Amino acid sequence: MDNIYRGVNAVANIKSAMKRAGTNKKENLRNREDKSALKTALRRFDEALQGEDKEAAEAAYLKAVSTVDKAAAKGVIHKNAANHKKAQLAGKRTSAN
Repeated sequence: MDNIYRGVNAVANIKSAMKRAGTNKKENLRNREDKSALKTALRRFDEALQGEDKEAAEAAYLKAVSTVDKAAAKGVIHKNAANHKKAQLAGKRTSAN
């Protein structure tokens, strides 16, 4: 039987398992997008630190911290990992000043 549920090519034969495979695929895609946005925010903060504009670095820092908090709230990263990241960011910000 072809899997007609949510465009998923799953091995499952049970209807609920097929639906779950579709849900897993959507969640995986969302998590990858969120993790990519997190990495981008962290990279932009590092790039802003390399520049001389302190206001841009501060704005990038606030954006990065916000993105880390959102990722932790969504369960993309663990809350302790988020706190560790934020501490690293704060350390970089302090040493750059």
